[in-house]
Amino acid sequence: MRSYSWRTFVLELVMLAVTVAFAFPLYVLVNLSLRDPQDPSSAASPTTSPTTQNYADAWQQAGLGGAIANSALVTIASVVVIVLVSSLAAYPLARSTAAWSRATFLLVMLGLLLPFQLALLPLYQTIRDLHLLGTPWALVLFYSGLQVPFATFLYVGFLRAMPRDYEEAALLDGCSPFQAFRSVVFPLLRPVTGTVVILNAVLVWNDFLTPLLYLSGSTQQTIPVAIFGFLGQYVSQWELVFAGLVIGSLPILVVYFAMQRHIIKGFAGGLKG
Repeated sequence: MRSYSWRTFVLELVMLAVTVAFAFPLYVLVNLSLRDPQDPSSAASPTTSPTTQNYADAWQQAGLGGAIANSALVTIASVVVIVLVSSLAAYPLARSTAAWSRATFLLVMLGLLLPFQLALLPLYQTIRDLHLLGTPWALVLFYSGLQVPFATFLYVGFLRAMPRDYEEAALLDGCSPFQAFRSVVFPLLRPVTGTVVILNAVLVWNDFLTPLLYLSGSTQQTIPVAIFGFLGQYVSQWELVFAGLVIGSLPILVVYFAMQRHIIKGFAGGLKG
């Protein structure tokens, strides 16, 4: 058995310091969300008389119920489109050895290099011409186009590292390429699909700029935009902001912790390919 050394002690101190650095903002968030608005104590000081009234006020005043429903609709629809389009596109790109396959893959990867801010104005005009401004479907269309290249990259890498034995057996049994993909290949893509789902769900759920731009003036707001309503030019209700942030983060945290075991495995598979 190895003895306890000073290097182990230093490593434990570093790990403890990192843990505190990451946990402190979460402590401040929850601490201030339970604090009375008239309490002048420092943000780091524990709240002596915690109250849950801030949560009730934030829920009612910001209409968080409707905002959570809109965020869930946009997130689920966007993730479904991203998974379907990127997995179907990645399958022939990963399995074909033709020259067009590599050229097409490189063309798709250009989507990772071009900043979406360059297309904000043209995209806004296109969404307006499609009469989708102020609707959640404008966000679904935007997020789907934005995230498909990265999701395709992950799927292609995972597929290239996956053996072809099962799908070749399915093809020999009379399955079409699509049937082989649907019944054999796609179930084997569960780890990378979990990665794609959670990464895109977190991005869509927490995004602020895009809903602010495309849902401006509409009653159909997402959670970040609804919480932003507590911040004004002269008065800011910070206790309601923090309570709203806690409420808004709970659904996506549940999804994240439920699927976190797939993230590293799927992402590593995509990079290896």
